[in-house]
Amino acid sequence: MRRHWSLFTTASRYALIGHARNRFAMLLVVVYIPVWIALAYLTIPDQPAPFRLRATGEVLSPPGNHLTQITGALNAVTLIAGFMMFAATFTGGRFDRRLAMAGYPRYHLVLAKLSALTLVCVAVATYATVAVGFGWPPRQPLLLAAALFCAALTYGALGVVFGSVLRREVEGMFAILMISILDVALQNPLSSSGSDSAVVQFLPTYGAVQAGMSAAFSDSPDVRGLVIQCLWLAGASAAAFLVFRRRTRNALAPRQKPWLPAPGRRGTAEKPRAPLPPAESGASAEAHGPT
Repeated sequence: MRRHWSLFTTASRYALIGHARNRFAMLLVVVYIPVWIALAYLTIPDQPAPFRLRATGEVLSPPGNHLTQITGALNAVTLIAGFMMFAATFTGGRFDRRLAMAGYPRYHLVLAKLSALTLVCVAVATYATVAVGFGWPPRQPLLLAAALFCAALTYGALGVVFGSVLRREVEGMFAILMISILDVALQNPLSSSGSDSAVVQFLPTYGAVQAGMSAAFSDSPDVRGLVIQCLWLAGASAAAFLVFRRRTRNALAPRQKPWLPAPGRRGTAEKPRAPLPPAESGASAEAHGPT
């Protein structure tokens, strides 16, 4: 048990150090989230924007700037989490493969990445919830933080998938950017007339958007939205693990079991040689002695 814990803590430490060295991501967390939320609050009109929340069937009429802040916060946390995990996986791919080829357990590497991702998403979701609360108080701040957290985790797992599959850094950044923008924009009632369409149910952050809007503008908690988002999270995490396992392999030969015969002599055992008679032993010693 101590060995497994030591392997896990070592891999987790390297994963956190890799995130800490990504200064651009730290700058996005500190600056991008509050700036984006503040601009949405100041520039979008505060006129009521009625829409029907699919999760509960309620018709809500929040101010337009408040509604944009929620979708903007979701877009911000998904982008940051996806970028951070993609960058960590893409830049550390060779190092992970070398560790796996040297015999480091891949389960510990994956669990360490998921643990680091969880800590990052907790910090990002809490920060975004506090930034939203500066303008107006959400009805259910804990549920809003949970929705942001689950959405960030989902895109973080997708970042691991893209970092393991794609060959170029620009491809992964563009993929995460476009998926996140289309995902959240299609569910914003202000920017899309198809937010009430059945197609949006298949988007990666559908559950988080429903739970987040319910938490911000309604008193009825939307647990179903969190369950849907957790299903997306489980699927993305499973895909990340399978892709990571395929990209890394253990090149060490399996340990030969002591009770099996040596390779090349399978099924045969070498018989011990009988000792030579005393006379023959002496003759052999004279034959091979010094001349």
